[in-house]
Amino acid sequence: MDADELERAYRAEATTLRASLARRLGDVGLAEELVQDAFVEALEHWHSGGVPVNPGGWLATTAWRKAIDRQRRARVGREKLALLAVTQQRSELGPAQPGDTQQVDDDMLSLVFACCHPSLPADSQVALTLRAACGLTTAEIAAAFLVSESTMVQRLSRARRSLRDSGVAVRVPDPDELADRLAAVLAVVYLVFNEGYLASAGRTPARRDLVARAVLLARLLHRLMPREPEVLGLLALLLLHEARAATRFDGWGRLVRLQDQDRERWNRPLAAEASALLDRAIELRRPGPYQVQAAIAALHVAAPSYGQTDWLQIRLLYDRLQAMTPSPVVQLNRAVATRFAVGPQAALAEVEPLADQLGEYRLFHAVRAELLAAVGRSTEARAANERALALAANPAERELIARRLSD
Repeated sequence: MDADELERAYRAEATTLRASLARRLGDVGLAEELVQDAFVEALEHWHSGGVPVNPGGWLATTAWRKAIDRQRRARVGREKLALLAVTQQRSELGPAQPGDTQQVDDDMLSLVFACCHPSLPADSQVALTLRAACGLTTAEIAAAFLVSESTMVQRLSRARRSLRDSGVAVRVPDPDELADRLAAVLAVVYLVFNEGYLASAGRTPARRDLVARAVLLARLLHRLMPREPEVLGLLALLLLHEARAATRFDGWGRLVRLQDQDRERWNRPLAAEASALLDRAIELRRPGPYQVQAAIAALHVAAPSYGQTDWLQIRLLYDRLQAMTPSPVVQLNRAVATRFAVGPQAALAEVEPLADQLGEYRLFHAVRAELLAAVGRSTEARAANERALALAANPAERELIARRLSD
C-alpha cells in the first residue's frame, strides 16, 4: 500500500464514517478521534497485508471496536457498553452499511446540524463543518480563514468541547426547531461550495470534492424540507453555478472569465433542473437572498452571450438583495451590472465609495481596475491590478491578474 491509496481511502470513507460515529456516539470530537485512530491502524495493517476488499467496512469495524474499547476503559456503565456491543453484533460494519443510503444521508445531515449549532460562533460553525463534514485538514481550514494552524487547532478544540459540554445531540432537529437552525446550515453549505468553487488558498484553484459535498448537502436539505423556498433557492443557485463548471478553467488550469466561457459546453439539463427548482421557490411567495442570487445566476445562464445579458434586470435584483442583506460586496456586484446597463463611469462612481470597507478585498481592486481601464485611466488601473494581485491567494486568480498586467 502506498500513501496515495490511503489518501484515496480517506477521501472516500472518512466523512461518512465520521458522520455515522458522531450520530451514534453523540460526540463530534470523539468521532473525529476514532476515525483518525482507525486510519493510523490502517496504515500499520494495510502496509503489510494490503488494502482490504472493502476498506470502508474495515475502517468502520475498526473505529467501532475502538469506541467500545474507550467506553470499557472509561467505565461509563454497563448499559452503554452493552448497547455498543449489541450494535456491533448486529452489523460487523458498525455504522451504516454501504448501500444504506437513507441512513448515510441522515447521519450526514445530523452531523452538519450539530456542527452548525447556534451555541457556536459563526466562524466556528463553518470551521467545524469543513473539518468534520467535509474532511478538510486543519492546515487547509487555517489557510481558508487566513489564521495560523495553531489558532485553528484551538478554535476547533473549543468548538468540539462546547458541543460536548452543552450536550448537543447529533441529530436532525425536530420540525419545530428546523426554522431556527436552518439559516446557519444554509450559510455554511454555501460557504463550503464557494471554498470548493474557487479555493481561498492552496495549490489547486478549485476543490471539486467540496463542491460535490455542498451540492449533496443541499440536495439532502431539499429532501428533508421540500417546500422550504430558501432551500430550493440555494440548491438552484449551486446547480446554476455547476452548470458552468466545465468551462471555468482552460486546459492549462487557467481561470476563464464568464464573458469568455464557451456557452455551448454549459450543462443545460442541470440548468433546467435549477430553473425548475427556482420556479417552485418563487411560487411559494416567501422570497429570500438565496432565491434572488439564484435568479441572478439564472439570467446569466439564460443569456445567449455576455453582451446580451439582461443587465438592467440583474441590477434590479442586486437592489433587492441589498435590501435583504446589506453588504458592500453586493454593492460591488451591482456596480458590475451598472457598467453594462449604464456605463463604466457610473459604475466607477458606485465603486469608489466602497474603498474604506473593501480595501483588503481582492475583487474590489480587480473590478475597479477594469472600470479604470474602461474610462482610460490606465496608470491607475495598473496600480489597482497590482493591489488585487498582492491580495489574491488562489493560483488561478493570481495568474489571471498577472496576465492582465502583462497586456
